Amino acid sequence: MENDEEKVQESAPAKKKSPFKLIVIILVALVVIGAGVAAGLYFFGFKKDAATKKAGTEEKKGSAPLVGALWSLEPFIVNLADNKGERYLKVVMQFELSEPAVSAALDMLKPKIRDNIIDLLTIKTYAELMEPDGKQALRNEIILRINALLEKGRVVNVYFTEFVVQ
Repeated sequence: MENDEEKVQESAPAKKKSPFKLIVIILVALVVIGAGVAAGLYFFGFKKDAATKKAGTEEKKGSAPLVGALWSLEPFIVNLADNKGERYLKVVMQFELSEPAVSAALDMLKPKIRDNIIDLLTIKTYAELMEPDGKQALRNEIILRINALLEKGRVVNVYFTEFVVQ
């Protein structure tokens, strides 16, 4: 029996392995996996985005801005041509200019421009404005009318920043 007890005593310390080693091994494995994931994200994701951003900034330096100089007017509130004047339109717009110098000419012509646009808006009906191409047709008409008043430069686009029909 003494031999059996000695064997049990000898084998007992062998069974008690330190959990510290196991924790260290798991932590090292997690760090290695995390580093691999981070490297993969960098090479396949972030590096691509950085290259895209760099190309975008280089493109912006060499090309014209996406939107030219803007010139705005105070809001327009007008009665529409249908329903005995019971419907009205409130619209706020900004004009994109071919060059910033055009804004000085527009400032000088502001009363004529407002009058011209009011004349145009008051002949519109609710149905015309709510058609799928109604707002775009209105933009085109406004551009034609304003450009007819200008000697140099032109209005390139009209942006409606508010458009309410009631």
